[in-house]
Amino acid sequence: MLTDADIQSHAERIREDGYSVIERAASPELVEGLKQAVLRIEREHELGLARTSFEGFKTLRINNLLTYDDLFWEVPLHENVLPVVERVLDRECLLSSFCSLVLGPGQEAQPIHEDTQLIPLPRPHIPITINAIWAVSDFRDDNGATRIIPGSHKFDSSPDYGKDYDAVTATMPAGSVMLFDSALWHGGGANTSTDRRFAFSCAYCWGWMRQQENLQLGIPREVASRFPRRLQELCGYSVYKGQFGHIDNRDPIELLGRERGKRMVWEATDAKKARLANQ
Repeated sequence: MLTDADIQSHAERIREDGYSVIERAASPELVEGLKQAVLRIEREHELGLARTSFEGFKTLRINNLLTYDDLFWEVPLHENVLPVVERVLDRECLLSSFCSLVLGPGQEAQPIHEDTQLIPLPRPHIPITINAIWAVSDFRDDNGATRIIPGSHKFDSSPDYGKDYDAVTATMPAGSVMLFDSALWHGGGANTSTDRRFAFSCAYCWGWMRQQENLQLGIPREVASRFPRRLQELCGYSVYKGQFGHIDNRDPIELLGRERGKRMVWEATDAKKARLANQ
């Protein structure tokens, strides 16, 4: 488990270099279980490969993973990952997207891009999304390890789509997690090996942002009601700063049978005024 000093070190590295790697963050047992779960889901649901060049014609992308197997719940909540995300963003962050990235042999390299270049914000800007790439296979030069351009999150522009750039290959052993600022220029590598490369993309965003996946509609309420409370909050059953995301001035987590987390901001203001008046 990461110490507070470890968490701070990774957070500072993300701010400075745009990324940080937590080697062997997940146990071998969890890694193998996640791999087998993906294979089972692919088989039972007869899932095919992606249909766009960006996603990869030889890549298996399974979205809405939290609905398929309870084991996937451990990924967004992992004790060696989530605390670093919360240190860079804050504890009221949201899960933005969570999908598999299984690159088959012959998968071509993905164009260098950054994940939030469609959001009209001048660069550089504060981190608004943190992506966690989980290496379920060893990430190697020959099997499609993610390519990154360190420090590019500080560039004043996004990359030209389809242009070649000199990049560093993020090699790491299975069970490792690379966290990076969504503004970092990156792209999946080419899989020239004879084996599939297994990975997950688990992205988090600020609580005031719209998530990439609409998890509250995509996840049936009866499934979400079984989540640990923290996962429910990450999926959007929460109110950011007591203001953003409420339903008729109430915490949406109450829809799952939970007690609300805190007062709405307007109630908190009145409570503070009353408390001061009684001093």
